[in-house]
Amino acid sequence: MTAAKQAVWDVVALGEALVEFNQTRPGEPQYLQGFGGDTSNAVIAAARAGARTAYLTRLGSDAFGQALLDLWAREGVDTTAVERDAQHPTGIYFVTHGAAGHEFSYLRAGSAASRMAPAWLLDAPTAVLQQCHILHVSGISLAVSASACDTAFEAMRVARAAGARVAFDPNLRLKLWPLARARACIAHAVSLCDIFLPGLDDMAALLGLSDADAIADWGHAQGAATVVVKLGADGVLLSSADPAVPRQRVAGRSVALVDATGAGDCFDGNLLARLALGDDLAAAVSYANTAASLAVQGFGAVAPLPTAQQVQALL
Repeated sequence: MTAAKQAVWDVVALGEALVEFNQTRPGEPQYLQGFGGDTSNAVIAAARAGARTAYLTRLGSDAFGQALLDLWAREGVDTTAVERDAQHPTGIYFVTHGAAGHEFSYLRAGSAASRMAPAWLLDAPTAVLQQCHILHVSGISLAVSASACDTAFEAMRVARAAGARVAFDPNLRLKLWPLARARACIAHAVSLCDIFLPGLDDMAALLGLSDADAIADWGHAQGAATVVVKLGADGVLLSSADPAVPRQRVAGRSVALVDATGAGDCFDGNLLARLALGDDLAAAVSYANTAASLAVQGFGAVAPLPTAQQVQALL
């Protein structure tokens, strides 16, 4: 089978989805309930961009798990391969805001998603993986547990064997795992991916690399054919392993920042959606940059994700 001819899904993502409580006023105990989880945010962003999407995860058999299923149903994200777990809960997290930016506090230890194991991929998840254009995973997909890490690696292998491309965002969270393990697992994930989506801050913390060109060089050295380095307000660096394709920088957009939660996920989802729908890399990055600039103007990871109509209007 080739993914280009028989794919049912444009973008499929694997990871942990969570319920979010986002502080609305710094220093005050007022929180807006929403949803998060980096790959879930990304796949919803892709759906709003017009892609056919599906999500692979495990949820608790609790009210929060049902709320996530209801969310994906509203967003048009297929949940055929989502499994419920009566013994382990759905994870939650809190976002607080202050002078230094936003800070995350997680209650996810022992969550249903952290109990993912490679055997879980059999049947429905594998069927989805074998029918997608692009699979998206992240460093958090690897970090929530050793078995989840193994599951993500196996999902990447299955998707590529079926002809799909694999995208990987390191999305480093050192509260979840030791730096040495993060370095080893992320390097291996990059060797399994086609599209590497690092952020500047993550790579500085992971490897001490603060130069976008050095980050791109490292990604290609691990095996990634395409590297898109996210530089925040400074835009994006695009790099191909093909020496005939010159590197390119795309400027960022200047906007009034309200909440940067999920901005990178929004970028990832929109980029992958546009690539799956046929855009070239530069056009897809321009679209994703615009989408992310809209997403940071509202609170929460999911609520401000723009629709295709909103992005096109700004473009």
